[in-house]
Amino acid sequence: MSLSHASWPALAGVFVVAAIASTAILRVLLGTGLAWRLATDIPNARSLHVRPTPRVGGWGIVPVSVAAILWLAPSMWLIAMAAAGLAALSQIDDRRGLPARVRFAGHLIAVALLLLVYPAAAPWWLLAGIGFLMLWLINLYNFMDGADGLAGGMALFGFGAYGIAAMTASQPAADLAVAAAAVAGAALGFLLLNFHPARLFLGDAGSIPLGFLAGALGYWGWRSALWPVWFPALVFAPFIADASVTLLRRLLRGERFWEAHRDHYYQRMVRSGMSHARMAGYWYAVMLGGIMLALWALQRPELQQWAIVAAWCCMLACLGVAIDLRWRRVEADTASTK
Repeated sequence: MSLSHASWPALAGVFVVAAIASTAILRVLLGTGLAWRLATDIPNARSLHVRPTPRVGGWGIVPVSVAAILWLAPSMWLIAMAAAGLAALSQIDDRRGLPARVRFAGHLIAVALLLLVYPAAAPWWLLAGIGFLMLWLINLYNFMDGADGLAGGMALFGFGAYGIAAMTASQPAADLAVAAAAVAGAALGFLLLNFHPARLFLGDAGSIPLGFLAGALGYWGWRSALWPVWFPALVFAPFIADASVTLLRRLLRGERFWEAHRDHYYQRMVRSGMSHARMAGYWYAVMLGGIMLALWALQRPELQQWAIVAAWCCMLACLGVAIDLRWRRVEADTASTK
């Protein structure tokens, strides 16, 4: 079955059914206690939470998203299967731990298959750059899964933006719109249980496939000439900016960037006294602002589009500076009381 001529009511139906299915699966896992046996996050010195919490959000999001794509958007079957494979690999990592080289090899294979099976008419260096950015998106989504309601909300809004852009394009892409609606709906089902105080977390089995889907659907839309290459980056700009700046800082300090830490901007907001719910609300507002700007920019001439992208990057930089200044005041106050 394929929704070759998807309408807004049909997309809304996919969204709602995906949300109900995702939250139902997760509630069953919680109610039966199976969630605790699959994977549990134990708090440590680098955690923002204080009690053990199941990391099973991916068990609701991924099966629902994969099933919806295979059934309703079969042209994107490889994306669905790759997401399922990454979820399986990441679940093993959640349970037993895997070497970084094994995890990265899985990410690389998924991205390489996507680019080889669905090539775009573009120079090799551009495709190589896009492949690198997709690998980064896979991992940064994992880095940003560290506060109640954050990663789930970003998925809801980000994939929702993909769906809107796919449907409002001059030649709407039904398969892409349906896939995006399914992922956004499944993310909402998870978010109902992840918003503060979270009853469960996303886990690698959820964050890694979501990062891949964000990159894969973004690439699909660019390859299909639905949007420019900057659009996916602008939609997920808050995630990309936070993770990228934090990584760069840790590299410059000679730290092991792959180890757990509490240096992200969203972590500093919570550590400075802001509640998880308030922090998530601010991030939602910033991402929604960027999404509305991105959707509006699609209708502007190319030069204006890039000017809008540059302006939004400056805005995010200003927000980062504001958070840094607040954090330094907190550190100074803490040091003065010792």
